[in-house]
Amino acid sequence: MNLHEEIKKLENVRLGKPNRIFTMYLNTDRADPEQQGGEWKIHLKNGLRNFESYLQEDGDSDEKRNFWAVKEKVEKYIKENEQSLAKSVVIFATGDGSIWFAEKFQLPVKTVFEWDDVAHTDQLKEMYDTFPKSGIILTQKEAVKVLDTELGSLKDSHVFEFDIETEDWREYAGPPRGQASLGPGGRNSQPDQFKERFDANRYRWYKSLASTLDRFAKGLNWENIYLVGDKEEVNDLKENMNKKVTKVVGKNMLDHEEMKIINEVVLK
Repeated sequence: MNLHEEIKKLENVRLGKPNRIFTMYLNTDRADPEQQGGEWKIHLKNGLRNFESYLQEDGDSDEKRNFWAVKEKVEKYIKENEQSLAKSVVIFATGDGSIWFAEKFQLPVKTVFEWDDVAHTDQLKEMYDTFPKSGIILTQKEAVKVLDTELGSLKDSHVFEFDIETEDWREYAGPPRGQASLGPGGRNSQPDQFKERFDANRYRWYKSLASTLDRFAKGLNWENIYLVGDKEEVNDLKENMNKKVTKVVGKNMLDHEEMKIINEVVLK
Protein backbone atom coordinates (compact mmCIF):
# COMPACT_ATOMS: atom_id res chain seq x y z
CA MET A 1 0.00 0.00 0.00
CA ASN A 2 1.24 3.46 -0.93
CA LEU A 3 -0.02 5.45 2.05
CA HIS A 4 0.73 8.81 0.44
CA GLU A 5 -1.51 7.89 -2.50
CA GLU A 6 -4.20 6.55 -0.17
CA ILE A 7 -4.28 9.84 1.74
CA LYS A 8 -4.65 11.81 -1.51
CA LYS A 9 -7.54 9.59 -2.59
CA LEU A 10 -9.28 10.05 0.74
CA GLU A 11 -8.81 13.82 0.58
CA ASN A 12 -10.67 13.88 -2.75
CA VAL A 13 -13.74 12.05 -1.42
CA ARG A 14 -16.91 14.16 -1.40
CA LEU A 15 -20.10 12.36 -0.44
CA GLY A 16 -23.51 13.20 0.99
CA LYS A 17 -26.58 11.65 2.54
CA PRO A 18 -27.32 8.80 2.64
CA ASN A 19 -23.86 7.44 1.74
CA ARG A 20 -21.49 9.21 4.08
CA ILE A 21 -17.94 8.27 5.12
CA PHE A 22 -16.98 7.01 8.56
CA THR A 23 -13.68 8.19 10.11
CA MET A 24 -12.21 6.54 13.19
CA TYR A 25 -8.99 7.23 15.05
CA LEU A 26 -8.82 4.87 18.03
CA ASN A 27 -6.07 5.06 20.64
CA THR A 28 -5.19 1.47 21.62
CA ASP A 29 -1.81 2.24 23.22
CA ARG A 30 -1.41 -0.05 26.23
CA ALA A 31 1.42 2.16 27.50
CA ASP A 32 -0.99 5.09 27.83
CA PRO A 33 -1.95 5.55 31.51
CA GLU A 34 -5.53 6.11 30.39
CA GLN A 35 -5.60 2.78 28.55
CA GLN A 36 -4.42 0.44 31.31
CA GLY A 37 -7.84 -1.19 31.65
CA GLY A 38 -8.58 -1.50 27.96
CA GLU A 39 -10.64 1.70 27.93
CA TRP A 40 -10.38 1.80 24.14
CA LYS A 41 -13.11 -0.86 24.02
CA ILE A 42 -15.47 1.46 25.88
CA HIS A 43 -14.54 4.39 23.62
CA LEU A 44 -15.21 2.25 20.54
CA LYS A 45 -18.57 1.04 21.84
CA ASN A 46 -19.69 4.53 22.86
CA GLY A 47 -18.44 6.14 19.64
CA LEU A 48 -20.40 3.76 17.44
CA ARG A 49 -23.49 3.87 19.68
CA ASN A 50 -23.61 7.68 19.61
CA PHE A 51 -23.91 7.73 15.81
CA GLU A 52 -26.49 4.95 15.92
CA SER A 53 -28.63 6.92 18.39
CA TYR A 54 -28.34 10.07 16.30
CA LEU A 55 -29.38 8.27 13.11
CA GLN A 56 -32.31 6.60 14.85
CA GLU A 57 -33.66 10.06 15.64
CA ASP A 58 -32.82 11.43 12.18
CA GLY A 59 -35.09 8.96 10.48
CA ASP A 60 -33.20 8.45 7.18
CA SER A 61 -33.50 4.69 6.69
CA ASP A 62 -30.92 4.50 3.85
CA GLU A 63 -28.34 6.35 5.90
CA LYS A 64 -29.01 4.07 8.87
CA ARG A 65 -28.47 1.00 6.72
CA ASN A 66 -25.19 2.44 5.42
CA PHE A 67 -23.96 3.14 8.92
CA TRP A 68 -24.97 -0.30 10.19
CA ALA A 69 -23.00 -1.86 7.33
CA VAL A 70 -19.95 0.19 8.34
CA LYS A 71 -20.44 -0.61 12.03
CA GLU A 72 -20.53 -4.35 11.28
CA LYS A 73 -17.28 -4.19 9.27
CA VAL A 74 -15.52 -2.10 11.92
CA GLU A 75 -16.52 -4.43 14.75
CA LYS A 76 -15.45 -7.48 12.72
CA TYR A 77 -12.05 -5.92 11.93
CA ILE A 78 -11.41 -5.04 15.58
CA LYS A 79 -12.43 -8.52 16.74
CA GLU A 80 -10.14 -10.22 14.20
CA ASN A 81 -7.17 -7.97 15.05
CA GLU A 82 -7.61 -7.41 18.78
CA GLN A 83 -4.62 -9.57 19.75
CA SER A 84 -2.27 -7.74 17.38
CA LEU A 85 -3.26 -4.13 18.02
CA ALA A 86 -0.38 -1.68 18.41
CA LYS A 87 -0.81 1.94 19.52
CA SER A 88 -3.68 2.98 17.27
CA VAL A 89 -6.22 1.94 14.66
CA VAL A 90 -7.33 4.23 11.82
CA ILE A 91 -10.39 3.38 9.71
CA PHE A 92 -12.19 5.12 6.85
CA ALA A 93 -15.27 3.35 5.47
CA THR A 94 -18.51 3.73 3.52
CA GLY A 95 -21.60 1.57 3.70
CA ASP A 96 -21.46 0.63 0.02
CA GLY A 97 -17.92 -0.69 0.39
CA SER A 98 -16.40 1.76 -2.10
CA ILE A 99 -14.04 2.97 0.64
CA TRP A 100 -12.40 0.69 3.18
CA PHE A 101 -9.13 1.75 4.81
CA ALA A 102 -8.17 -0.03 8.02
CA GLU A 103 -4.64 0.05 9.44
CA LYS A 104 -2.91 -0.54 12.78
CA PHE A 105 -0.10 1.85 13.62
CA GLN A 106 2.80 2.04 16.08
CA LEU A 107 1.98 5.71 16.69
CA PRO A 108 -0.60 7.05 19.16
CA VAL A 109 -3.61 9.08 18.04
CA LYS A 110 -6.34 11.10 19.68
CA THR A 111 -9.55 9.05 19.65
CA VAL A 112 -12.03 10.59 17.21
CA PHE A 113 -15.18 9.33 15.44
CA GLU A 114 -16.77 11.13 12.48
CA TRP A 115 -19.73 10.39 10.17
CA ASP A 116 -19.47 13.05 7.51
CA ASP A 117 -19.43 13.94 3.81
CA VAL A 118 -15.61 13.99 3.81
CA ALA A 119 -12.81 11.86 5.25
CA HIS A 120 -11.07 13.51 8.20
CA THR A 121 -7.44 12.81 7.28
CA ASP A 122 -5.78 15.43 9.50
CA GLN A 123 -4.22 13.06 12.05
CA LEU A 124 -3.17 10.55 9.41
CA LYS A 125 -1.48 13.30 7.38
CA GLU A 126 0.30 14.59 10.47
CA MET A 127 1.62 11.10 11.24
CA TYR A 128 2.79 10.61 7.67
CA ASP A 129 4.49 14.02 7.52
CA THR A 130 6.34 13.21 10.76
CA PHE A 131 7.22 9.58 9.94
CA PRO A 132 7.11 9.09 6.15
CA LYS A 133 8.41 6.12 4.13
CA SER A 134 11.93 5.57 5.44
CA GLY A 135 14.75 3.08 5.17
CA ILE A 136 16.98 1.92 8.01
CA ILE A 137 20.28 0.39 6.84
CA LEU A 138 22.24 -1.48 9.51
CA THR A 139 25.86 -2.54 8.99
CA GLN A 140 27.96 -5.00 10.95
CA LYS A 141 31.07 -6.11 9.08
CA GLU A 142 30.02 -8.42 6.25
CA ALA A 143 26.29 -8.28 7.11
CA VAL A 144 23.92 -5.48 6.08
CA LYS A 145 20.25 -5.40 7.00
CA VAL A 146 17.66 -3.14 5.34
CA LEU A 147 14.36 -2.22 7.01
CA ASP A 148 11.58 -0.62 4.97
CA THR A 149 9.40 1.41 7.37
CA GLU A 150 6.39 3.69 7.31
CA LEU A 151 4.68 5.52 10.19
CA GLY A 152 6.84 3.69 12.69
CA SER A 153 5.88 0.23 11.38
CA LEU A 154 7.98 -2.37 9.60
CA LYS A 155 6.86 -3.00 6.02
CA ASP A 156 9.63 -5.35 4.87
CA SER A 157 13.22 -6.37 5.61
CA HIS A 158 16.19 -7.62 3.58
CA VAL A 159 19.47 -9.15 4.68
CA PHE A 160 22.70 -9.10 2.65
CA GLU A 161 25.88 -10.98 3.49
CA PHE A 162 29.24 -10.70 1.82
CA ASP A 163 30.86 -13.84 0.39
CA ILE A 164 34.56 -13.16 0.77
CA GLU A 165 35.54 -15.90 -1.70
CA THR A 166 33.43 -14.55 -4.58
CA GLU A 167 33.64 -10.93 -3.32
CA ASP A 168 29.93 -10.53 -3.91
CA TRP A 169 26.90 -9.64 -1.78
CA ARG A 170 24.10 -12.18 -1.47
CA GLU A 171 20.58 -11.54 -0.24
CA TYR A 172 19.12 -14.00 2.25
CA ALA A 173 15.48 -14.56 3.10
CA GLY A 174 16.14 -15.20 6.80
CA PRO A 175 18.20 -13.48 9.52
CA PRO A 176 21.98 -13.05 9.11
CA ARG A 177 23.67 -16.41 9.33
CA GLY A 178 26.65 -15.01 11.22
CA GLN A 179 29.01 -16.97 8.95
CA ALA A 180 30.69 -15.78 5.79
CA SER A 181 32.02 -18.24 3.22
CA LEU A 182 35.69 -18.07 4.06
CA GLY A 183 36.80 -21.46 2.82
CA PRO A 184 38.04 -24.27 5.11
CA GLY A 185 37.36 -23.52 8.76
CA GLY A 186 35.04 -20.58 8.14
CA ARG A 187 35.14 -17.18 9.76
CA ASN A 188 35.20 -18.33 13.37
CA SER A 189 38.49 -20.17 12.91
CA GLN A 190 40.18 -17.20 11.25
CA PRO A 191 38.84 -14.07 13.01
CA ASP A 192 42.08 -12.08 12.80
CA GLN A 193 42.69 -12.84 9.12
CA PHE A 194 39.09 -12.00 8.29
CA LYS A 195 39.15 -8.70 10.18
CA GLU A 196 42.38 -7.60 8.52
CA ARG A 197 41.13 -8.46 5.04
CA PHE A 198 37.71 -6.92 5.67
CA ASP A 199 39.10 -3.66 7.05
CA ALA A 200 41.55 -3.40 4.15
CA ASN A 201 38.82 -3.83 1.54
CA ARG A 202 35.76 -2.50 3.36
CA TYR A 203 35.42 0.71 1.37
CA ARG A 204 35.50 -1.13 -1.97
CA TRP A 205 33.17 -3.89 -0.80
CA TYR A 206 30.62 -1.43 0.61
CA LYS A 207 30.85 0.55 -2.60
CA SER A 208 29.72 -2.52 -4.53
CA LEU A 209 26.55 -2.67 -2.39
CA ALA A 210 25.79 1.08 -2.37
CA SER A 211 24.12 1.10 -5.81
CA THR A 212 21.75 -1.67 -4.66
CA LEU A 213 20.80 0.36 -1.61
CA ASP A 214 20.22 3.44 -3.79
CA ARG A 215 17.81 1.38 -5.91
CA PHE A 216 15.96 0.32 -2.76
CA ALA A 217 15.63 3.96 -1.72
CA LYS A 218 14.28 5.00 -5.13
CA GLY A 219 12.00 2.01 -5.67
CA LEU A 220 10.49 2.16 -2.19
CA ASN A 221 10.12 5.97 -2.20
CA TRP A 222 12.10 6.54 0.96
CA GLU A 223 11.95 10.12 2.15
CA ASN A 224 14.41 9.47 4.98
CA ILE A 225 17.43 7.15 5.19
CA TYR A 226 19.04 6.14 8.47
CA LEU A 227 22.47 4.45 8.62
CA VAL A 228 23.19 2.46 11.77
CA GLY A 229 26.43 0.75 12.76
CA ASP A 230 30.12 1.20 13.44
CA LYS A 231 31.16 4.77 12.64
CA GLU A 232 33.80 3.84 10.05
CA GLU A 233 31.53 1.33 8.35
CA VAL A 234 28.53 3.65 8.01
CA ASN A 235 30.77 6.49 6.80
CA ASP A 236 32.15 4.25 4.04
CA LEU A 237 28.63 3.32 2.99
CA LYS A 238 27.42 6.91 3.20
CA GLU A 239 30.24 8.15 0.95
CA ASN A 240 29.34 5.61 -1.71
CA MET A 241 25.56 6.16 -1.75
CA ASN A 242 24.05 8.74 -4.08
CA LYS A 243 20.90 9.16 -1.97
CA LYS A 244 21.01 11.68 0.85
CA VAL A 245 21.35 10.16 4.32
CA THR A 246 19.07 11.73 6.94
CA LYS A 247 20.78 10.49 10.09
CA VAL A 248 23.72 8.34 11.19
CA VAL A 249 23.48 6.32 14.41
CA GLY A 250 26.80 4.95 15.68
CA LYS A 251 25.52 1.75 17.27
CA ASN A 252 25.77 -1.93 16.33
CA MET A 253 22.08 -2.90 16.31
CA LEU A 254 21.88 -5.35 13.42
CA ASP A 255 20.95 -8.28 15.68
CA HIS A 256 18.36 -6.32 17.68
CA GLU A 257 14.62 -6.94 17.38
CA GLU A 258 13.27 -4.92 14.46
CA MET A 259 10.66 -2.87 16.32
CA LYS A 260 13.29 -2.00 18.94
CA ILE A 261 15.49 -0.68 16.12
CA ILE A 262 12.64 1.41 14.68
CA ASN A 263 11.77 2.83 18.10
CA GLU A 264 15.39 3.70 18.83
CA VAL A 265 16.31 5.11 15.42
CA VAL A 266 13.12 6.66 14.04
CA LEU A 267 10.58 7.21 16.81
CA LYS A 268 12.79 8.26 19.72
